Amino acid sequence: MRRYEVIKDVFLENRIFWSRTVIMFVAMLFLIFGLIFRLVYLQVSGHSKYHSMATNNRIKVASIPPTRGIIYDKNGRVLAENLPSYSLEIIPEQVKDMPNTLLRLQKLLDIPDEKLKAFAEHSRRYKRFDSIPLLLKLSAEDVAKFAVLRHTFLGVDIQARLIRHYPYKELTAHVVGYLGRINNKELKRVSEIEYRSMHFIGKTGVESAYEDILRGYAGYAEIETNAQGKPVKTLANIMPTPGADLHLSLDIDLQRIAYDALAEYNGAVVALDLETGGVIVQVSKASFDPNLFVSGISYKDYNRINHSRDMPLFDRVLRGQYPPGSTLKPFVGLAGLEYNVIKAQQKLYCPGYYQLPHKDHKYRDWKKRGHGMVDLRKSIIQSCDVYYYDLALTLGIDNLSSFLNDFGFGKKTGIDLNGENSGLMPSREWKRINKNTVWYPGETLITGIGQGFTQITPLQLAYATGILAKGGKLTAPFLVERKVYVDREEDVSHAQTKQLNLKDNNLLTIRQAMVDVIHSKRGTARLIAGKRGYQIAGKTGTAQVYSIKQDEEYNEEEIAFNMRDHALFIAYAPADNPKIAVAVIAEHGSHGGFTAAPIASAVIIEYLKKGK
Repeated sequence: MRRYEVIKDVFLENRIFWSRTVIMFVAMLFLIFGLIFRLVYLQVSGHSKYHSMATNNRIKVASIPPTRGIIYDKNGRVLAENLPSYSLEIIPEQVKDMPNTLLRLQKLLDIPDEKLKAFAEHSRRYKRFDSIPLLLKLSAEDVAKFAVLRHTFLGVDIQARLIRHYPYKELTAHVVGYLGRINNKELKRVSEIEYRSMHFIGKTGVESAYEDILRGYAGYAEIETNAQGKPVKTLANIMPTPGADLHLSLDIDLQRIAYDALAEYNGAVVALDLETGGVIVQVSKASFDPNLFVSGISYKDYNRINHSRDMPLFDRVLRGQYPPGSTLKPFVGLAGLEYNVIKAQQKLYCPGYYQLPHKDHKYRDWKKRGHGMVDLRKSIIQSCDVYYYDLALTLGIDNLSSFLNDFGFGKKTGIDLNGENSGLMPSREWKRINKNTVWYPGETLITGIGQGFTQITPLQLAYATGILAKGGKLTAPFLVERKVYVDREEDVSHAQTKQLNLKDNNLLTIRQAMVDVIHSKRGTARLIAGKRGYQIAGKTGTAQVYSIKQDEEYNEEEIAFNMRDHALFIAYAPADNPKIAVAVIAEHGSHGGFTAAPIASAVIIEYLKKGK
């Protein structure tokens, strides 16, 4: 009874009720004031912020890629163009189940796993609302297959795109270069804003060196979307700025002649216009089809190219480093005249070998029985090694190295391309720093005939030949002559080398000897002499691939092809008014006069036939 009476205490119950009522009222007031405060913030203080967010949910900003500039040769032939193509693209933000979507697409269009892996890697570099290519250059059959089931692939669509194409394929693979997908390393050094809509970048050649000019500038479009994110209409449009077209000094007709003339040999051919310094031929062989890289090369094709013994991806013109062999002799002979350590008529006896004082080792001449009495002219015409052993020793390595440096040996030429090697013109100081040892007299001897540590690139060899032909003056080699923008054209100016202070009579002596290399009865390149109304000046060369022991003889027929000597040749023409300089290296071609000289001759004849 007592417990019941306590529970039924009216005063206590009223107090509890009113206490709860007050608490609920205060809570309600707190919530109402909170709601009012939030409404004021959303509609007044935070209006600008949330209006922008709401607008962004309704309006998407899509980046519009620019049209890449076209690359032409000097006669207006297209070397790199943009062709219309269809690509299958995905907007990750609109895809609910990406793994399942990719699996269905793979079954529908027979997409290889490597393409899916490439897409996964590529998509990490872009925003989820960007349209990212999965497949490029769709066939008509693939377009039809996807079109039938298009409604079942939310966020996947076919886009019309322009894709890079190289009509001359292997002929221009190294010099023009190619485009490829942007990788992580490249993405860090380029502007993210500019490349938002671009998935490709110049990898090599002109495409890489002039990337900033060729690519243009992206535009953008403001697109209104519905609640499902699908486009409704375009609200604003800022058109992209196309990239500039480039006109090169390259002549594709001569390029083909040089490439075909190399025939079964790998190597390089470089020809320069001596009036401007422009590169008119730049062939590196073996080569490859650059179109394979544009749309994403397969692992099978890449492995085939990358592991080929011919090394088709290697640019021999810019990066290949070879001993210059006897092509160095005109420059060494000129050094002897300029330093006044020899006279043109001064003679030396060649018994077929050379020995340093008080030494037993014999430095052999290519002609076992020797050349007999030899002066400077005969030493160049018949390429006497003994003469240059003695001359190099008389000059000394430091004088020799310094003089040859002035002709660009051991230095980059400064061509308007990336990745050029500097070659190597050794000196006493170079050996001390890099080999931590002294320079030996025997090393001076073999440097005099273009062997030993000496390494040149084919471009350097052509450049040095041009300097010799022009009396010590030549513009640094270049490829791009003119840039054509939407609203203007620009002729490209190029730096000029310093004028070498060379004596005219010394130059005349060397030049005449080089003419006799081809047009005399005993010349090592007499094979290409002909009655054409002009003369060619040149010099043959043979570069050893491996050394022969003192008691061994070089027998070409018994040596594996890849161990045979390289064949080299330099030339310019016409001899009395030089307009073109050419350098040829035919790997394992053995004889410069028989293998390399006809290649240079073919280029020179065609060039002058055009009346250049």
